[in-house]
Amino acid sequence: MITAILLGAGDRGKGVFGEWVLRNKDKLKFVAVAEPNDNRREMFAYEHNISPEKKFKTWEEVLGQEKMADLCVVATQDQLHTKPVLKALQKDYHVLVEKPMATTIDECYQMIEKAEKSGKQLWIAHVLRYTPFFTNIKRAIDNGMLGKIINIKHSENISYWHFAHSYVRGKWRRSEDSSPVVLAKTSHDLDILYWLTESPAAKISSFGNINYYKPEKAPKGAGYRCMDDCKITETCQWYAPRLYMEAEPILQVGMRSKLFHKRLIAWTALNYPKVLKGFSYFIPALRVLNNWNRWPVSVITDEYSEESKLKQLKEGPYGRCVFFCDNNVCDNQVVNIEFKNGITATLTLHGFASFEGRWIRIEGTEGTLFGKFSTEHQEIVVYDHYNTQKKVLMDVDLELKGHLGGDDGIMHSLVTSLESGKLTDSAVLTSGKASLESHLMAFAAEKSRLEEQIVYLDEIRKREQKRNDDLEAI
Repeated sequence: MITAILLGAGDRGKGVFGEWVLRNKDKLKFVAVAEPNDNRREMFAYEHNISPEKKFKTWEEVLGQEKMADLCVVATQDQLHTKPVLKALQKDYHVLVEKPMATTIDECYQMIEKAEKSGKQLWIAHVLRYTPFFTNIKRAIDNGMLGKIINIKHSENISYWHFAHSYVRGKWRRSEDSSPVVLAKTSHDLDILYWLTESPAAKISSFGNINYYKPEKAPKGAGYRCMDDCKITETCQWYAPRLYMEAEPILQVGMRSKLFHKRLIAWTALNYPKVLKGFSYFIPALRVLNNWNRWPVSVITDEYSEESKLKQLKEGPYGRCVFFCDNNVCDNQVVNIEFKNGITATLTLHGFASFEGRWIRIEGTEGTLFGKFSTEHQEIVVYDHYNTQKKVLMDVDLELKGHLGGDDGIMHSLVTSLESGKLTDSAVLTSGKASLESHLMAFAAEKSRLEEQIVYLDEIRKREQKRNDDLEAI
């Protein structure tokens, strides 16, 4: 049995890693938790049967104790990763840390160096590599179905309500408090591009801005808070109760299912919630649709009563109008990449999609691959140039698993690795060293965007190597 401590019992710590452990009690057990929020700490400790002496408010407290587990899971906010990761490695823990691994280049290198010196595994939660979708794409490339890869077009389509929740109203709205959106969100996508091309990036250019989520774009009648002075609540797609009270945008996802019974359930929940509530007495799985208590509602409150939700929307940041927030991260950005092996790629991100998802098109010398990766539908199709044949590699309807299987995938891989005894960092698919390239690309993209110049990645690598050599000399 692998044992672990958790630093940060928020949405990822409790809601993803914690939930996985509850479903896989024979694989991994949390034996300690550090969380400053009293309610979340107590809830997590209760669910995982953690003894009172192993409940802590801060990561400093738990890592100040003698080592008490095999693994340390770091699920704190972006800018609070580095110190606990370094301390955990020093204390001889293996480490799983949420992406991005750090918010500066220097801190990324510090983590990698510490992991190498400690001989412990450092996992970065770049979970897309562990999804069936991207695993199938990688296999198609490796099997030569496309010939030599020439170009990749990749798009991160963030739904309008998700972007508003996380990057306008939420914790990632300001780069100085978290990280730029190209790092906070699309480090996933940059990691996938690096993994698929199997080549470091040579040079990058990027453009982006806040095009829409700003005061001058506010429609007539919009107020500073949804629940106070807004005159357009009936027509505004960002009206906060629409998401956090009624879960309407989430239920609409089910309306796009190919399967009639799933569309019927979603339609009933949207139009006749009392009927659905009646059915839920006999079908417990339907109860969550009556009072949505998962992400993103789980971010704004730990109590899911109507009163608690209303209180948060009236007083907290998630009830603000999306046009009158203090956000400063881009709501649209493009990244142009040339890899060292000659492959070119473009990454587009934006926060205005009707539904959440990623799209990818890969052009090879012998074939073209189209991929759609979304909650509503996952599909991979390959067209062979010579025979003009169409081959469907994947066709999956509505899927609600975290990151479409990626969250489960990384946890299964991590536990399997630790159980096997192959504990070197090189055995990890998304180790610190493997994930470093996506971070370098993100830092380069933001530098290019801000300074309006092409950024050559080797210049960054050489500067960092010189810095490390100078530190070694000291």
